[in-house]
Amino acid sequence: MTRAPRVDAGFTLIELILVIVITAALAVFALPKAVDTTLWRLRTFGDDLQARHQAMLRLALQQRRPIVATISGSGVSWAYGSGAAINSLPCPATESPCIAEGGSRTVTFNNANSGATATSSGAAMTVTVAYGSYSQAYRIETDTGLIYPTP
Repeated sequence: MTRAPRVDAGFTLIELILVIVITAALAVFALPKAVDTTLWRLRTFGDDLQARHQAMLRLALQQRRPIVATISGSGVSWAYGSGAAINSLPCPATESPCIAEGGSRTVTFNNANSGATATSSGAAMTVTVAYGSYSQAYRIETDTGLIYPTP
């Protein structure tokens, strides 16, 4: 009686370990360079800018006091009309400056306790969050103070 030759199927332990080591090395070194996290940090900054802007608009109306937003290339800060700081939103550390427009500009919520918003330009203001290949513009309306992304 002759026996059929034994056929081994599957991988050896050494082969499996080598595949795991190579996959781990790629995940640690190559993946962060292949995936651009700049886009996500700047989108988060833009979303946070919108949320805080709206919150300061509501706060100015609720407290019946003017609040001034100062927008510069390195971020945005909010303070009461008297100058007392409320909040700030700096650009992400690795993407600074992240606001394309140069210089410092202001938006005053509840200007002169009228409920209206005034911009330092006197018209609707564009704030462009940009760094590298990413760019997203936001428009701040002069009378209402509402902020929204532009297409």
